[in-house]
Amino acid sequence: MDLSRPASSDLSLGLHSHGPSHAHARVHAVAAPLRLFDDSEDAKPERLEGGEAGGEREDDDDDGGDQHFSLLGHSLCVKRPRRAVNGGGGGGGETSSCSSSSAALRPAKRQATGEGCRPDLETRRTAVRAWGNQSLAEADPDVHALMERELDRQVRGIELIASENFVCRAVLDALGSHLTNKYSEGLPGARYYGGNQHIDAIERLCHERALAAFGLDPACWGVNVQPYSCTSANLGVYTGLLQPKDRIMGLEPPSGGHVSHGYYTPGGKKVSGASIFFESLSYKVNPQTGYIDYDKVEERAMDFHPKILICGGSSYPREWDFTRMRLIADKCGAVLMCDMAHISGLVAAKECRSPFDYCDVVTSTTHKNLRGPRGGIIFFRKGKKLRKRGGSFSQGDEGEYDFEDKINFGVFPSMQGGPHNNHIAALAITLKQVATPEYKAYIQQVKKNAQALASALLRRKCRLVTGGTDNHLVLWDLRTLGLTGKIFEKVCEACHISINKTPIYGDNGSISPGGVRIGTPAMTTRGCLEDDFELIAEFLIRATQIASNVLKEHGKLQKEFLRGLQNNKDVVELRNQVEAFASQFAMPGFDV
Repeated sequence: MDLSRPASSDLSLGLHSHGPSHAHARVHAVAAPLRLFDDSEDAKPERLEGGEAGGEREDDDDDGGDQHFSLLGHSLCVKRPRRAVNGGGGGGGETSSCSSSSAALRPAKRQATGEGCRPDLETRRTAVRAWGNQSLAEADPDVHALMERELDRQVRGIELIASENFVCRAVLDALGSHLTNKYSEGLPGARYYGGNQHIDAIERLCHERALAAFGLDPACWGVNVQPYSCTSANLGVYTGLLQPKDRIMGLEPPSGGHVSHGYYTPGGKKVSGASIFFESLSYKVNPQTGYIDYDKVEERAMDFHPKILICGGSSYPREWDFTRMRLIADKCGAVLMCDMAHISGLVAAKECRSPFDYCDVVTSTTHKNLRGPRGGIIFFRKGKKLRKRGGSFSQGDEGEYDFEDKINFGVFPSMQGGPHNNHIAALAITLKQVATPEYKAYIQQVKKNAQALASALLRRKCRLVTGGTDNHLVLWDLRTLGLTGKIFEKVCEACHISINKTPIYGDNGSISPGGVRIGTPAMTTRGCLEDDFELIAEFLIRATQIASNVLKEHGKLQKEFLRGLQNNKDVVELRNQVEAFASQFAMPGFDV
């Protein structure tokens, strides 16, 4: 039915003019048009009156009397308004309440375009366009000022947090693009909204590049690029493959694992959704060596029988024995999952062992040393199941993997809504760069810089967990210096060095972590080499000296300790040197 503006309406109401009220009074039916829309801008609404169709018009001279009619068995009355004296529209004219009510029910007459009659449409359009095209500085000076201060902090500081990095300009362009406008719940080709043909093409391109970046056969591996983070990715896997209260098992956070692998505090508090919705039991590192004790892992797994066995962590500086983990998973009947968030860049560059040779499911962040936007990604085996021999896969025919539909459903609609299309486009850009020789050279430099930093600290009699590193990070145990990670982090922050406190196995990490985690990817991205990390090590040693001196003068209470950092001449001197050092290096995306 076309509800635009019809020329006329064929609908009508039957109006009955009542004569004398005796039982056999003659009733005359009169058809009056029922108007759904005004026929023209100047059209006047017609009154429902007796007489011929159309009735008398409002511009008739006589005042007329009350008009009575019946509608659906109800007697109604329309009183014609009396004209105001001299045609005035204000006081002096009398209208009945009945006519006022009927007038209120009639559609208002559209006013002719003219000055003072309605807002000019072009003026309104211009106002909307102006609001939509304001720069950030014009639209919100407060947020703009804070963002500029954060950029200045990044440029003038030394970034040593292992899970942070700096993205390229192309990634920034995609993240701040019009792709954020589109809603695209579902998967490519199966969306809940229309208009997604180009969004589908971007996501499919991201799938292709993700598999190519890690050297995966599309016939054997699938990928989901929609998770908002690696924690979301992990929970999506659990939700897809498990039932509530099923068992998972991963490395505990005090040993270098992540809370999304399941963790309870010593008091029994469930720290993450992984432990709230599923039963978790963690394994640990050897307290003397800091290395994972795989014999203990197997012993625990055989007692606990998890349905998913997880390898990978957020602060473990050594290679993983994926072969041994595969054997343990097969022995206890578990799906083997790797969270490679911290080593995904090294895996892509083939600068460490690959979990794809041994695992059923692999998750990761998309930032950190991948140097992409903040988000998550899930890889899963598909097609024919492979026979496991000696801790690795070989050709065989043992049915089909059923991970794809379950994991995709675990991500959406189970765990999250529409994907962030700007993130997916930015990830596609990142994965194209990851597959280049230049990226491999970058990862090699990340590892060289981590070795240089570790060697410099060891020469200065510092204690590193496991005595060194195989990847991009080092764990520094500060307890031998009488410091905690929390105190040292505050001193470094005052000197414009960003690090993060982390527990060291055996300390009371939930209250006062005994160490810090230091990573090399971010400053490598800015152009730092081995000699630069020698100088960074010197800055860190001086920060420990400042921390010790302030502790002696002001004590361990945080409020007093922080007061001791204010206007401290040693802090000011080190901060100036740090800023002078950091400012000489380019900042990707802002180096004009």
